[in-house]
Amino acid sequence: MGNRRQAQPTRHDEAFKKLLQTFFAEFMALFFPEVHRRLDYSKAKLLMQEQLVDIVGRESRTLDLLIEAQLLEAREVFVLLHYEPQFYRDNLFKERMFIYFSRLFEKYRVTHKQIIPVAIFAGDSPVAEPDGIDMGLPGSEEEILRFRYLKVELKKRNWREFAQSDNPVAAALLARMGYNRRERRELRFAYLRMLLRIKDKLDPARMSLVMAIADLYFDPKPDEDYDILQEMRETIPEEEALIMELMPAWKRWGYEEGMEKGIEQGIEQGIEKGIVQGMEKGMERGAEAERRAVVRKLASKGLEAEAIAEILDLPLAEVKRLYATS
Repeated sequence: MGNRRQAQPTRHDEAFKKLLQTFFAEFMALFFPEVHRRLDYSKAKLLMQEQLVDIVGRESRTLDLLIEAQLLEAREVFVLLHYEPQFYRDNLFKERMFIYFSRLFEKYRVTHKQIIPVAIFAGDSPVAEPDGIDMGLPGSEEEILRFRYLKVELKKRNWREFAQSDNPVAAALLARMGYNRRERRELRFAYLRMLLRIKDKLDPARMSLVMAIADLYFDPKPDEDYDILQEMRETIPEEEALIMELMPAWKRWGYEEGMEKGIEQGIEQGIEKGIVQGMEKGMERGAEAERRAVVRKLASKGLEAEAIAEILDLPLAEVKRLYATS
């Protein structure tokens, strides 16, 4: 990938890597259930960056995560997770995956550790990504090499396949999957319902991580979310308080305060427009405190200020200021 990769936007890279670190088992269960059933996650550990450099040398910056785990049949295994944002089509990607695999095999062949390479493609390319390398003699059917890796192409997965899932990775990535404009509102509704279902399974920090990543891929609009909230209140009125609590983290307080003031203003003016205007003003007032809360939660998960700034799309100086005053 070289300098060309580094010149491309990297806003989502750290967030996605943190998602894989935090929800490794959930990721494997969602996309590779057969492999998931054979892994002993109690033995899994993330290898440190120094070890990655030792394995792949100068190209270590392009290797995202290397997990050392164990199969249930007591056989040691490496899971090589590589996230490809795919801002451009990289024809050399499959070759790099083979090189990483080969270097791991070379270093650990004496111990006969299994290696499971996994590629996650998050871009918009309509063309199917390769899943390996084939090498043979020109004009001959003789096969010299056949290398394969597991792959996930998010945009080629229909969001409806995952809308009923209780998996936090599905919630975080739902808006990065395939959908059309007509399905946008329905997808948002399904996402908020997913948050209600997983509310008791995650601590506040992990829930905040899921919500932050989800909104990287889905730009919520205040008026549209307001309509969705109203529909959810009518559909599941017993969950009204929780619905408000689970609004995207840095907008939540603004919605609460804004709707109260907007309703009052709307009654006085006798027009529905007052509700929307009041909601928007409330969002502005609540934004500062809510951003501060989200910065604190993400920092507690080990994210550096630079990564948090990328996730929340905020200036680095603003993130440091919010953390200092939290």
